[in-house]
Amino acid sequence: MLFGLPIIQIILFGFAMNNEIKNAKLLVCDYAQDEASIAITRKFEANNNFKLSKSILDYKQIEENFKQENLKLAIIFPVNFQNDLLHKNQAAIQIIADGSDPNTASTLQNYAASIIRDYQMSLTVGQTVPYSINTQVRMLYNPELKSAPTFVPGIMALVLMLICVLMTAVSIVREKEMGTMEILLVSPINPFLVIVAKAMPYFFNLAVILILSVTLLGMPIHGSLILLVLESALLIICSLSVGLLISNITNSQQAAMLIAMMGMMLPILLFTGFMFPLENMPIPLQMISNLVPSKWYFIIIKSIMLKGLGFAAVWKESLILLAMTVFLLLLSLKKFKTRLE
Repeated sequence: MLFGLPIIQIILFGFAMNNEIKNAKLLVCDYAQDEASIAITRKFEANNNFKLSKSILDYKQIEENFKQENLKLAIIFPVNFQNDLLHKNQAAIQIIADGSDPNTASTLQNYAASIIRDYQMSLTVGQTVPYSINTQVRMLYNPELKSAPTFVPGIMALVLMLICVLMTAVSIVREKEMGTMEILLVSPINPFLVIVAKAMPYFFNLAVILILSVTLLGMPIHGSLILLVLESALLIICSLSVGLLISNITNSQQAAMLIAMMGMMLPILLFTGFMFPLENMPIPLQMISNLVPSKWYFIIIKSIMLKGLGFAAVWKESLILLAMTVFLLLLSLKKFKTRLE
């Protein structure tokens, strides 16, 4: 812990703490299909901050693509874009961003405005009359760019997972220290029921978190509350399984607390995605982030609470979280029985 932890922290924070955004998925809706719109689109493609996901010709499909494709930004060129620019000396471009993450949305908006400004400057070289391209910005899901829609889902993932892992590990080790675990062994209680009993208080915590988020922070819940609770139950059981595994390898409350805090706090903060963009991290760290349950829970909760999506939109993330939960639960129960025997 003394020598290894600082090395791990330096490496992780050095590569993970990067607020620069790269390869953000971009959608282009080009009604103009002229030289000017194509030239600007190519500038976006050449910029490493953006990655062109697709091009469409129907404005009505934009929001649906934001929900399904995890898009970050959309650029809309109106009809007669080049004609307005050359003959009226001014034209407009609409920028639509995913406002569920205000910091990312504002940064990408500035990136896009800079690219458009660069093209505008290239037109004014040697011209007596300046050209003007006005950008109209629209923020989806969070028009006022409030911070709560970004941090509340992340804090939910952090609090639920960290508290569940920590308290489960410490409480089970405490029962072993006090000798009450032997009483559970000789009683006709299934180990799974022990986990269910441990999970019940955390559902009360979930209720408190949701009530405070809605009433005090103004966090909306546009999707199904039942689906949200079920997804949260998956994370709670998954976290309890991790806490049970930690209790199997420790014999004191101090050791269990240290491993739970240091072993879970750092991955949750770095690899959930609500503090630092995962797309900016090196490929090995992105692969590691896939092993952190809170990452998938964070994606699910944002989709339900902010975008109002149903199970059809988050079934892949739900399936991954369910697989993690089943694997960790079976492993923890097996180790639990072996340890107690």
